[in-house]
Amino acid sequence: MANEIRILWADDEIDLLKPQVLFLEKKGYDVITVSNGHDAIEECEEYNDIDVVFLDESMPGLTGLETLTRIKQINPHLPVVMITKNEAENVMEDAIGAQITDYLIKPVNPNQILLTLKKIIDKKDLVKEKTSTEYRQEFGKIFSSINSGLNYIEWADTYKKIIKWELKIDESQTDDMAEILTMQKSEANAEFSKFIERNYVDWLYEETDKAPVMSHNLLREKVFPDIQDNKTFFLLLDNLRYDQWKIIEPIIKEFYRVEQEDFFYSILPTATQYSRNAIFSGLMPSEIEEYYPNWWKNDIDEGGKNLFEKDLLGELINRTFRNPPKFDYIKVVHASDGFALRDNIHNYLNNDFTVIVYNFIDMLSHARTEMDVLKQLAGDERAYRSLTKSWFVHSPLWEALKILAEKKIQLIVSTDHGTIRVKQPSKVIGDKNTTTNLRYKVGKNLQFDPKDVLSVRDPKEALLPRPNVSSKFIFAKEDKFFLYPNNYNYYNNYYKDTFQHGGISLEEIICPVIKLSAK
Repeated sequence: MANEIRILWADDEIDLLKPQVLFLEKKGYDVITVSNGHDAIEECEEYNDIDVVFLDESMPGLTGLETLTRIKQINPHLPVVMITKNEAENVMEDAIGAQITDYLIKPVNPNQILLTLKKIIDKKDLVKEKTSTEYRQEFGKIFSSINSGLNYIEWADTYKKIIKWELKIDESQTDDMAEILTMQKSEANAEFSKFIERNYVDWLYEETDKAPVMSHNLLREKVFPDIQDNKTFFLLLDNLRYDQWKIIEPIIKEFYRVEQEDFFYSILPTATQYSRNAIFSGLMPSEIEEYYPNWWKNDIDEGGKNLFEKDLLGELINRTFRNPPKFDYIKVVHASDGFALRDNIHNYLNNDFTVIVYNFIDMLSHARTEMDVLKQLAGDERAYRSLTKSWFVHSPLWEALKILAEKKIQLIVSTDHGTIRVKQPSKVIGDKNTTTNLRYKVGKNLQFDPKDVLSVRDPKEALLPRPNVSSKFIFAKEDKFFLYPNNYNYYNNYYKDTFQHGGISLEEIICPVIKLSAK
């Protein structure tokens, strides 16, 4: 096993540690040595196959603790052993709080290092083996449930189970199981797409107990009943998937108590213009167009598509409450908006109900498509989740939420829709007025592969606007994305493996609704 293990050792007196390094190399370990924290961070950024870091606590410049924090931001699961001359209790508390795996007191002898390595590596192997065994046992149960005619509640439960295993396998770095889970998730999305195709339109006309809570009745069903007795903050994180919630949940739970973890189904298209306007109006898009024509714009119309959310919310509140609560609506689109939110958060405690729409995750998914550096930083699902966590921890939003946690408030965290990492192109032909979205299209005379889409020939049936008499909607199923024949290969390479939304998948449609109270 030893010849598979790569060690990074950072110490400003690394030359004095040559005997220990040679000892480890003779045992078959690959040892990278650096003399300062900055170089250690660079090595962690450059190599993703480092297994263990030995880190001197008292390096000049960037200290061991500062280096540790930066390394954990790059790879939260990388084992780090702190080596220190200082046995002071507060130093070790700081290190342990920053998630060191072990620590050694200088001077260290080779056998101490070898014992520490074996303890860490053996533990990792045991965790991998246990995770693999447990997932193999669960695989059959999940497979059977996927193919057993699930209802909308059971689909949400199955999706949560898949995410639970995805996060466990991430943590244990069980790569062979990750491939199997990816295939199982793909099978689940294929069956879920069929489920949505069979039921979606009927749900729009069903009584609420026979259909899932959806975007247009989210506030009435899941939020408004709770604001009568509590000062309530409704935080809508655009594009927040269930797995991203689970990644930031442990951070939030330091200051908040999770009272209920719930879900709703986003309407189609799973796109901000449709789903978020539906949330704040309490209406489906065609109803918004009918009742508030000046506040609705179709895809082909010029101008912003979500400019009247506060107005729509005000109308919904007035329709719902005999004595409307005092409310406010804050939208964070730019970095400066986030700092303004943090600085003014106390002022919103005067409201009964405060809505905060935070656009960062939506911007992250779109920026990842456009920027090569973000494609590298968020190259796969695990990295995308890690980037979300890193942003949240350092965001002014989290600073604002910590301030609110000092007060007796209720916090409800939700989203408008999720995103899926698209992998399979599907050819579409349309006229010049066809929309450009990758996961749904609105247009006339659309030509497409029927097996890849849910087609809505009459938008009014799905309570969607009809820009033209012959307009229809198509929604991409599973992980498909729409491409035109022109420059097909170029755009396939450009968009493949990017995070998109607008179509039908577990990730886009099943959305978290989390109710929390300040501790």
